[in-house]
Parts: sequence; C-alpha cells; structure tokens
Amino acid sequence: MHEDKFHDECAVVGVYGHPEAAKLTYLGLYALQHRGQESTGIVASRGQYIHAEVGMGRVNDFFTEERLARLPGHLAIGHNRYSTTGSSVLRNAQPLLVDYARGSLAIAHNGNLVNAQRLRAELEAHGAIFRSTTDTEVILHLVAQSRAEEVLDGVVEALQQVQGAYSLVLMNHTEIIAARDPHGFRPLCLGQLGDGYVIASETCALDLIEATYMRDVAPGEIIRISAAGLQSYFPFPPAPSSPCIFELIYFARPDSDIFGHNVHLIRKAFGRQLAREAPVEADVVIPVPDSGIPAALGYAEEAGIPFDTGLIRNHYVGRTFIEPQQAIRHFGVKIKLNAIKSFLRDKRVVVVDDSIIRGTTSQKLVHMIRQAGAKEVHMRISSPPTTHPCVYGIDTPTCEELIAARHTLDEIRDYIQADSLAYLSHAGMMRVAHAEAQSYCSACFTGQYPVQVPWQDNLIQLSLFDK
Repeated sequence: MHEDKFHDECAVVGVYGHPEAAKLTYLGLYALQHRGQESTGIVASRGQYIHAEVGMGRVNDFFTEERLARLPGHLAIGHNRYSTTGSSVLRNAQPLLVDYARGSLAIAHNGNLVNAQRLRAELEAHGAIFRSTTDTEVILHLVAQSRAEEVLDGVVEALQQVQGAYSLVLMNHTEIIAARDPHGFRPLCLGQLGDGYVIASETCALDLIEATYMRDVAPGEIIRISAAGLQSYFPFPPAPSSPCIFELIYFARPDSDIFGHNVHLIRKAFGRQLAREAPVEADVVIPVPDSGIPAALGYAEEAGIPFDTGLIRNHYVGRTFIEPQQAIRHFGVKIKLNAIKSFLRDKRVVVVDDSIIRGTTSQKLVHMIRQAGAKEVHMRISSPPTTHPCVYGIDTPTCEELIAARHTLDEIRDYIQADSLAYLSHAGMMRVAHAEAQSYCSACFTGQYPVQVPWQDNLIQLSLFDK
C-alpha cells in the first residue's frame, strides 16, 4: 500500500569533540528515525583516519556493535534517508564520502536543490563523473571544483551556486561544517555536550544523548566546529524566512522544538483553532493515530467534547506485508489501524487527522468507523487543503494525485463518505503559528513557492533525480 502521507526526505546529525562521537551520532539518528527509514549511515574520524559505515534499512537494524566499533574518533556525521519509490538503493545512501585534491570530505543533506539538474548537466559536460543520482552529490562536486585553499571557503562557493532547501553537515578529518539555506526551509539545531557540540535536525536527538540545546542554526548561517572552537559565518545575502509549515503539522516529532515552537503544543493549538472554525455536535473526538493525536486533543478541549481512542494502531507493521489470495477489503489500512467497535457503536464521532493527501486512506477510515457502528462521522483536518506538491525536500504526490487540487470540499466529503468535512483555514493556521513574527513556506497549500522552480508538464512534482 502506498501510504497516504507526505514523507520528509532526511535527517542529519553531527557530533564533534566526544570520544564516542559515532555512538552518539547513532543515538541521534535513532531519535530521528521518523525522518527517514530507507537507509542510514555514519562517517567518523579520529584525525588521520576516516571511515564510513553506510547501508540500507533502519538505524537499529543496520548498526551493530561491530559496525560501530569500526567508527572510532571524536567527530562524526550521520544521515537517515527517505527515498521515493524505486530509488531505494545503496549508491544513494548517505553520508557520501569522497576523496579529492584536498583530502577526504563527507556530506549529509536534508532538503532539495531545485537547480541541481542544471548544475549536474554542467558538471558532467566538464567531465564530472557522478556515482549517485542524488542532488547532494552536486554539492560535493562544486566543492571539489573550487580553487579555495580552505574547505570552508570551498563550501561557501558551492552553496552560493545552489538554490532551494538544504540543512546539511559536512566533515573532513578534523572539522565539521554545518549549513542552513538562507530561507531556512528545513530545521537544524545546535547543542552542547561537555566541551563538544552536536548538530541535529531536531531537538529530540539532543534530548536522547543529554546534550544541551543552544539555539537553532540560523537561516543562511554556516558553522565550523574545529580545534579552534565554534565559528559562525553569514556569507549569503539575506532572504525571506520560509521555514516549512508542514514540519509543524506532521513531520517533526511532537517532543521536538523547531522554528521557535514546541511541536506538540502547536499541533494542539491547530486543533483548538479548528474547533473554533468548524464546530459540530458530537459525542466523542478521536484521532487518527499517531500524528492526529495532538490536534484531536486540542479540538476536544476547545469544543468541550470528550476525547478518546477509537482507532488502535499496530506499531509492528513493516513496510511490506503479504496479502492472502482471497482479497481482504481495505487490507492496507486494516493491517495498520483497527476500530474499537464496542466503543464507537451508536456514537457521533469527530475524526481528527493532520492532512488529506490522496483521500484514499480517509475514505477507508470513515468506512471502518461506520462499520464499527458509528451513527455519524465528521472529518476534521488540522491543516488547509493540500493542493500543490513540495519541491524543497519532501516526497509528495503529483498535482493529479492530490485530491484537493482536483475537487471541491463537497466532492471530497462525498468521496470519503463523511457526514461533514472541514479543514483548518490558511489564515487560522498562520495565526496559530505566529506568522506575524515569522513567515513560513506554505506552498503546498497556496502554490506560492519562495524559490523559483523550473516546473515541467503543468505543475507535476519536480523530480530531479531518483531520490
């Protein structure tokens, strides 16, 4: 079953100044497993020696005591990756580690470069040979082409040529460099651990290894961590701040703090705003687990309707499963979620989810809840209708697959067979997120892209490479 959700592409972690840097990086990646489950990897250095362990699968499956033992040193970077269908291959796993004229260099990247296809074509025309099909490798080639003597200067030159989203960490034998694009699309934070430092996509990674959160890496900032300590640079012209609002809606872990917000609390606030905008008489509010829980709590609190669990999630379902020859209706949803029939029977139910993408899962869930005996099913979505694909580091369907891009609210309600359907308004979402203090990228709801995109074929999703 193709899961009916957006998928973030990656997580990055960097640790400097700790004798077990690779093990702490491993734990950081473990905390960030939700950002990518296709492949994982760590590169570590103890000064003269640099080594990589990169492979397919989840963090806990790939990394063994033996593999971690091959990663000694006081600095390391790591990466978790989610890829689109058909491109889950080892050559695209990160961090990418290369040898070039000035030594070894590794990179781990979360984001998407909208001009990577053009840059790659130019590099190949001048003899560059690519080993992967990711846009991340473009950055490495640009660094290698730079005539700058310092690695940092080469990184600055490379990033001045790319456009789009990047939160990344690079390392050589002796230092770590972290960078966030001038718009700040993807989260990246800085923590301290003793005399060392930690870079991570989200603060939940810092919590696990007991690092102290210092601050976010600012949009357009480059940080170098070396024997000289921590140095900060702002080499790029300022740009409008455009952090991804969908990180707050769905991607980030609820216990993380990103973009100045605690994720759990702001999701509850989205739910409260949704209840103010779209009230309905009902007996119970239930979430679509797990991502719908905070918004459902907020909705129930604001509406004065009891919150309860009506759907049970199976947390032990893998990415694939074998279906019996005699087909089971809605098997893909049923194997992951099941309704509590004795609880839902004869109730008017409000179902809260974070988004509707294709509509197929919502339709099956409404059917399941009705089959459990619910008298009414009212669907409430804690984000606006998703009408456009993301091109800044999220795997999204094409416009043709996004149900809200092709259908009215009433048509979507009819399709999912709900008694009523309401989305959080864009204005309400932005008010909750304090957009007056910080602008956000909400292109997936509005089609207004902060960085110009070379669109192809009437707004189909940009597919730079086999991500």
